[in-house]
Amino acid sequence: MKFNLIKIAAYLAVLGTGAAFAQAPAAPAPSPLSFNLSLTSNYKYRGQDQHLTRTSSFKPALQGGFDYALPSGFYVGNWNSTVSFRDTANNKANLEIDLYGGYKFSAGDWGFDVGALTYIYPGAGKANTTEIYGATTYGPFTAKYSSTVSRGYFGVGEATGDGRGTGYLNLAFAKEVAPSLTFKASVGQTMFRSVINTPTNFNFTDYSVGASYDLGDGLSLTGALQGATKKDSFQYVVNGNTRSANRDTFILTITKAL
Repeated sequence: MKFNLIKIAAYLAVLGTGAAFAQAPAAPAPSPLSFNLSLTSNYKYRGQDQHLTRTSSFKPALQGGFDYALPSGFYVGNWNSTVSFRDTANNKANLEIDLYGGYKFSAGDWGFDVGALTYIYPGAGKANTTEIYGATTYGPFTAKYSSTVSRGYFGVGEATGDGRGTGYLNLAFAKEVAPSLTFKASVGQTMFRSVINTPTNFNFTDYSVGASYDLGDGLSLTGALQGATKKDSFQYVVNGNTRSANRDTFILTITKAL
């Protein structure tokens, strides 16, 4: 009799445990809204300096934005950075505001992303640019092509509308090579339309190679060597000193994801 009571008690305990698990609340779904904030030692875009009022390679920039991504694959976002250059009307740009939206989906092991992106420079509107893009990812490899649909490509060809049709192809590789350490490399090609592919606006190739370390709690540190070809074609002068916007620079960036 005592043995049977023990078995019954054990059986009831198991039932009670199962009921407790069954009644436990489900884990909350991840929020579709995320934020990011970065501090970088130099802001280069497609291999080119975005601060053209200093000759040193240390040109710190504050950056940040947000993303709103739905489970269906649709997303919108905003990203911002401090900059320092002048547009073709000699108006100074101090801030870059990026607005974008698109749709991500997958087919087997392949990932796809299509969307549109607008770059806005308050007070220096001649540099404003809009692109549409498409990207595909397979394992650690990503290929992305962007095409300009605005009149100008960051001011190039804006007066005549010949910036429209400028293309940009980027091939990127990212793979974790050790716990928390990811190796990253990319190469890109800017392709101007023939009418604006001039000695001061040659087609050029940009490149980046480096690594990112996950420090935990949404914090990461990235170091990369970035630059571009045709260094003699993209130069600027500050206080009589000539520098290339395409020069090779080692850049450190610390990012906090929220």
